[in-house]
Amino acid sequence: MSIANDITPPSPGPRAEALLQPGHNCWRIEQAERFAVIIDAADYFIAVRQAMLAAKHSIYLIGWDFDARIRLGDGGDGGPVALGDFILWLARRTPSLNIRLLRWDTGAFKAIFRGGTIFSIIRWKLNKQIRLKLDGEHPLAGSHHQKIVVIDDRIAFCGGIDMTLGRWDTRRHLDDDPQRVGPNGEKLKPWHDATSAFDGPLARAMGDLARQRWRAATGEVLTPETATHDCWPAALRPNFHNIRLAIARTIPKMPDRKPVAEIEQIYLDLIARAKKWIYAESQYFASRRVAQAIAKRLAERDGPEIVILNPVSAEGWIEPIAMDSARARLVEALRRIDHQGRFRLYHPLTKGGNEIYVHAKITIVDGVYLRLGSSNFNNRSLRLDTECDVILPAHEADNQDGELHFMPLLHDLLAEHFDRTADEIAALFAQCGSLIGTIETLREAATGRSLTPYQLPDLGGVKEWLADNEILDPEGPDEIFEPLSRRSLFKGWRWPAFRRR
Repeated sequence: MSIANDITPPSPGPRAEALLQPGHNCWRIEQAERFAVIIDAADYFIAVRQAMLAAKHSIYLIGWDFDARIRLGDGGDGGPVALGDFILWLARRTPSLNIRLLRWDTGAFKAIFRGGTIFSIIRWKLNKQIRLKLDGEHPLAGSHHQKIVVIDDRIAFCGGIDMTLGRWDTRRHLDDDPQRVGPNGEKLKPWHDATSAFDGPLARAMGDLARQRWRAATGEVLTPETATHDCWPAALRPNFHNIRLAIARTIPKMPDRKPVAEIEQIYLDLIARAKKWIYAESQYFASRRVAQAIAKRLAERDGPEIVILNPVSAEGWIEPIAMDSARARLVEALRRIDHQGRFRLYHPLTKGGNEIYVHAKITIVDGVYLRLGSSNFNNRSLRLDTECDVILPAHEADNQDGELHFMPLLHDLLAEHFDRTADEIAALFAQCGSLIGTIETLREAATGRSLTPYQLPDLGGVKEWLADNEILDPEGPDEIFEPLSRRSLFKGWRWPAFRRR
């Protein structure tokens, strides 16, 4: 990733109140000796494979889904390529190693019958070093959605990439990549995703989080590791060194467990704090609370530009009805408020004009705040599912190095979406001085990959009713059973004064 940058990000100033507040919008603030942003699964699978090769004592794989059939990066280390075989090989190779896999229970029932998955599970069960458990510690209709890997408490990965079918892609997002195929040779669509890697005390904290989740799902109490060896993958170049950052969570309300909505609060605080611009990539845009916070900023005379990247349509058979319909209603409302044209929603396309599915969950604010994790801009992520994000502040938590900012990451992401170099993006951004202006200039000149504006669809009466009543994307476990007369996508929405008139 290029580190060229011609714009000095705005500083919150020495008297500004700190963003990160444990117990309010984050869980813990810890130091990472090394931190890397990993874009797209081709690079992630290689990095996580190399890190697991260094494991001596424990590996936690905490995820929404695992598919034993996927190819886990380029081998060359003597081990099998497929994830299921590789995990078994690791256990046999290192007798002191314990591997624990925790995945969402509801999704597992269908996954068991995929290809040879059942045979991989049987082989794992026969090895005492491997433990596969299903996470059912969630409300009705909720899911375990975290995507965490922790190795010996020495390195951790946290983001949006699942080790499952359909996630692998390179940053080129070719229209017809011969390597982007399923186990049976079926062609898979282009896929954009992101995660992070870090070590130091922050990795140990993520180990604590993994053990907490394991205990919640299984009842088993595990102790931290005391290893001192280095697990950092040779293929991964850190973006930052010796920085402090935070972990934020969503834990839904349960009969014996207090809810945690740190991620929702950090979203609202980031939106409120933005001075110049907000850039976000999310699988969904369906959260009423996030849209309310955006509406408040759009109503200001000198508020920030806000750019969100979404897939053209949500994946699955029921998600488009819920998420796409809610997105249309929220965007329609925001456009009525956005008199200065500061809000944009785009979709990334390949050179051939095909959709690149956005599964990344990244937020960058003014180049001085970065959030990356498993959560999306939807109600489930903020109240109903279990989620985990990391937040990096450039000027807080003892991060006072003037060189620490996230403009290079923004340049790098836009370079990927427009088939340009990061240096070209940095120069154009410096010249233009506007996030939306930079994107629109790139769109006009695009000859390869590009971003296309979101077009409001015509919603039928049923879809509009489903969206307005949040039938398939409730805000929490209690709202699932809330009477329809009390539901509304715009519940609590305070329209700006000029709109009410």
